[in-house]
Amino acid sequence: MRYFSYTGLPSRVIFGAGALARAGEEVGRLGCGRALLLSTPEQEPAARALAAQLGDLAVGVFAGALMHTPVAVTETAMEAVRSLGADCTVALGGGSTIGLGKAIALRTDLPQIVIPTTYAGSEATPILGETKDGLKTTERSLKVLPEVIIYDVELTLTLPTGLTATSGMNAIAHAVEALYSQDANPVTSLMAEDAVATLAHALPDILRDPQDRQARSEALYGAWLCGICLGTVGMSLHHKLCHVLGGTFDLPHAETHTVVLPHAAAYNAPNAAPAMQRLARALGVKDAPRGLYDLAVGLGAPTSLKALGMPESGIDRAADLALANPYWNPRPLDRDAIRSLLDDAWHGRPPSLN
Repeated sequence: MRYFSYTGLPSRVIFGAGALARAGEEVGRLGCGRALLLSTPEQEPAARALAAQLGDLAVGVFAGALMHTPVAVTETAMEAVRSLGADCTVALGGGSTIGLGKAIALRTDLPQIVIPTTYAGSEATPILGETKDGLKTTERSLKVLPEVIIYDVELTLTLPTGLTATSGMNAIAHAVEALYSQDANPVTSLMAEDAVATLAHALPDILRDPQDRQARSEALYGAWLCGICLGTVGMSLHHKLCHVLGGTFDLPHAETHTVVLPHAAAYNAPNAAPAMQRLARALGVKDAPRGLYDLAVGLGAPTSLKALGMPESGIDRAADLALANPYWNPRPLDRDAIRSLLDDAWHGRPPSLN
């Protein structure tokens, strides 16, 4: 067996129906008593209900989380942290809210409790992406890794099927990149393959019956595994492209991952044969990149950047930005090939070898 290294991430996970009721207990376990609840504007009612449940353990609600974690929003949230004397945060929501909690933790080292309501998987990673002046940058630090994750399937039963599909595909993207990462190892590869297989099975079941608790639970489990994989190994072309597209053109996060993933996988396939074999096995197909594309189509998810609002004139800029800062990728980065990849993704064509 080849040499490899693996570092397990220190986080506590509570998983089960009704687990939200444990939130107050977990605040206490952290030695905290002044929790600031975080959410998006849309989920403010749920955050306020949780604050009421926490009672004296909650000091307020900040419901201003936005996509791509704008630094300006974080600075406003920091004012609330200071004025309320918060000693921890409780993030209830998806990637936008989780990102805000991480951004606060980066600046304060306050402990975090995260309660995901989508399948993004970012709750399990020590990675933060922030946007300022139209550019999205990422940072990896254990300071932003949540101390506690509470998974409650009941919170996902009302997740719209469209967001179910795209957040699930977003999670799968984490596992796909883990399979061909420079830091890939037998542990994360096992988790990544299981995660993709679990989500690929659960997501169609959820679309057939959004109240299917078993499928919803499987999707949460799969997303957690995907997050662990991403948090343990490095990112490559797919995540770089999505950060460029999201930060520069303000495209929706999960939908962008959904569109780009099959094309990034096809780009790397010639230099990542073992990873593609594992991925094809997990999807139950022969051609892994095409299998990812067909899964998205079957889920009714978007398949083109054009549909997400990206201007065709932005393709060249995105290709340039994708090569602006060197990073490891299994296949050498070629500007023309990446531009062709983006052109396919913009038009919504099936993935091709560029």
